[in-house]
Amino acid sequence: MSRIEVLLINPKSPTNVGGVMRAAGCYGVEKVHYTGNRYGYAQKFATDTKQRVEEIPLQAINDISGLVKSDTKIIAVELIDGATPLPHFSHPENAIYVLGPEDGSIRKDVLMYCDDVVYVPTNGCMNLAATVNVVLYDRLAKASNTNYSREFLLQNRDNNNKITFRK
Repeated sequence: MSRIEVLLINPKSPTNVGGVMRAAGCYGVEKVHYTGNRYGYAQKFATDTKQRVEEIPLQAINDISGLVKSDTKIIAVELIDGATPLPHFSHPENAIYVLGPEDGSIRKDVLMYCDDVVYVPTNGCMNLAATVNVVLYDRLAKASNTNYSREFLLQNRDNNNKITFRK
């Protein structure tokens, strides 16, 4: 079973962190880490409507070096020269995806721990939560063990959605 974690570098917006937590729950992320103190000022996860923070650890860390493991690749997601376009990227079995702050870039002292850097080929940059969703969806779409069954769909749709489509 693969392990997926996310590291947010000095996130500024509680709205985006809430969105990241919701995405983490949807895509099977084991842990979400964050650095910096800007996020600590906010206690409410306004966009984590599924309350994933109760299921998935959200941990403050001071140093990325503690996340380095021999069986895990650290992948930066950043619009920088030399990065691989996400559609051309093969996701590793175990990964920590590192995303920079909404109003800045991932610093070189963090990039030195990264095994790869990928970018989403968009016109301009997306917000933090949107980027996490796209990267994790890309991982899911490329995985060979994704469950596409009707039972899975019915089990995971919203309780208010009982619609059936038949042509």
